[in-house]
Amino acid sequence: MTKPEIITFGCRLNIYESEIIKGHAEEADLKNTVIFNTCAVTSEATRQARQSIRRIRRERPDCNIVVTGCAAQIDPKAFGDMAEVNKVIGNAEKLSAKSYQAIDFKSEEKIQVNDIMSVRETAGHLIDGFDGKSRAFIQIQNGCDHRCTFCIIPYGRGNSRSVPMGEVVHQISHLVEKGLKEVVLTGVDLTSYGPDLPGNPNLGQLVQSILKNVPALPRLRLSSIDSIEIDEALLEIITSEPRLMPHMHLSLQAGDNMILKRMKRRHSREDAIKFTESVLKKRPEMVFGADIITGFPTETEKMFQNSLNLVDDCNLTFLHVFPYSEREGTPAAKMPPVQKTIRKERAKRLREKGDLAISHLYQSLVGKKGNALIEKVDDNGKGFGHLENFVPITIDGDINAGQITRVKMSDFENGVMKGFVSSV
Repeated sequence: MTKPEIITFGCRLNIYESEIIKGHAEEADLKNTVIFNTCAVTSEATRQARQSIRRIRRERPDCNIVVTGCAAQIDPKAFGDMAEVNKVIGNAEKLSAKSYQAIDFKSEEKIQVNDIMSVRETAGHLIDGFDGKSRAFIQIQNGCDHRCTFCIIPYGRGNSRSVPMGEVVHQISHLVEKGLKEVVLTGVDLTSYGPDLPGNPNLGQLVQSILKNVPALPRLRLSSIDSIEIDEALLEIITSEPRLMPHMHLSLQAGDNMILKRMKRRHSREDAIKFTESVLKKRPEMVFGADIITGFPTETEKMFQNSLNLVDDCNLTFLHVFPYSEREGTPAAKMPPVQKTIRKERAKRLREKGDLAISHLYQSLVGKKGNALIEKVDDNGKGFGHLENFVPITIDGDINAGQITRVKMSDFENGVMKGFVSSV
């Protein structure tokens, strides 16, 4: 192995940041090095990272192992104490090129981790042509000021901090000039964007600025959002702007009010329903996804039914379902637990409900036309991409990667639509 290898755990933001890490590590010429970008959202995620580190050491006894990410930030000593690990780098340090240029594997000092709560700035990081040269992710925010009882992430990411609007617009303009057709705005708590910046802008104002100042950008997406934090300007854009794609992933976590209170969430069940209803009334093509946790401490069957019913009540389709996992250091870990078998069984039922919702959506699309961003084309000429509502689709016809192509949907199989190029 010559070039450094990155092994990523966790969220899409980690995936994005791994691209930055990869670039810095290659520039620093870190040969024969494996870098683990860890996740701390659950104790299981941390366990899997440690297991993977041990496996890589067995398979490649001569390589250098660097550990970074949220789990490394929260408990650097635990990773530093592992005999398999050469270096531990904090979450703030992992995005700095200097961190990799300064690595000395002969040095006995293992840990380079500072206090994440002292970090006050989020530097903008640009990736040229990420995700198949057709879609790019722009990190506009990092950290979180909220303290949900199940979440350890603020201690891994620090307090909320935002990238200045001008820098975001500049980065997106650069990407569009290079031919990219779609940009996704991403962050830990995206809808908390702006209060730490001069003038206290909000996410709606940022999106307005992007759409106004980068008119050549065809498609803009938002990653996971907290609907209770959405400002009036953003709501207007969501319901009326065709360049903002009709797919929203909501951070809901539960559908029962008592569980939401015990999670220390800021919205109620009724708030979630009101938001989705108001959006669908003005933009019926909108598709909603959501994060939902099953088996949170004290959750009864009746409470779970409220989460199950939320799929219909909020017209949810693409679900990210997580059986609750205790995270040491969080208030929820001290609450009366639900049996793990029940957590998993409820997760299975909720996923089945989500699969049914996806089938209904796909069935409604058969015979209709839409626009797909072609992300890749295989050797047989078959393309793969996503529709505006983020439904994945395979396409037959004369196509090239990076194009936005008019398609007609013909069928679906294994969670993917099938279609062919349409002339109109």
